[in-house]
Amino acid sequence: MIRIEDGEKLEASYLGVPISGTVQSSRVKYGGDLQYTVLLDEPVQFRWRSDLTSVVLIDGKDVTSMTIKLAEVV
Repeated sequence: MIRIEDGEKLEASYLGVPISGTVQSSRVKYGGDLQYTVLLDEPVQFRWRSDLTSVVLIDGKDVTSMTIKLAEVV
């Protein structure tokens, strides 16, 4: 599995809802799975919450696509 770095964009499925956003941070969970804190491009409202959600935790297995930043040549 490829590790997505902070600041990179991704698309994923969060509780069955497609989302897209920017990775703020990542961590390795117990057992070796990756988890990302993602700032959403557009806040989402879930039926069990009355307010909008702008940050979610995404497991690496739920990522559907990503955009990788290329290093600049100096």
